[in-house]
Amino acid sequence: MVETERLILRPFLESDAEDVLEYLQMPMPNCFACMQLKSMQEVKTLLKKRAAETEYCFAIVLKATGKVIGEIDGYPESVNPEENSVADTVSPCWMLHKDYQGKGYAYEAAHAFFQYLFCEKGVRRIYAYTEDDNLSSQRLCERLGMRREGLFVEFVSFVKNPDGTPHYENTIQYAILKKEWRG
Repeated sequence: MVETERLILRPFLESDAEDVLEYLQMPMPNCFACMQLKSMQEVKTLLKKRAAETEYCFAIVLKATGKVIGEIDGYPESVNPEENSVADTVSPCWMLHKDYQGKGYAYEAAHAFFQYLFCEKGVRRIYAYTEDDNLSSQRLCERLGMRREGLFVEFVSFVKNPDGTPHYENTIQYAILKKEWRG
């Protein structure tokens, strides 16, 4: 568990179902389209899986009320899996309920998560992808001290165009090294 001034980052509980359904009924941006849930049963199934993920997957909880307003996760990966290299790189994913965006919660949660990854888990590098039209996520990456490393043109498709063809999105990659972190 990680605490900040206004938030608690903790493993998911089955009792979080109602709050999780609120933000996963219509997840934004498009990269989270595959996470859309339509029923309480789908949420309960998801939460059973997430309840077991206690090291790198956290509910973002308002300290004052106990309400789950989003999630943040990221799992260690090897730079060169074929050579059994150390899994010291993480690509985090953060998502907030739309009603709680623009209030500094994403920065507060991501900053605490980065501090946890660098200082508690020994991560060497954190990188993040964001769509080129997701300006708030880009600003968050920059506020966290991440540098823009590249733009991937028509990199990936998460949704379809009205005519049924894939809608390819431009994706920006940001990154920060542990030695650059000023947490």
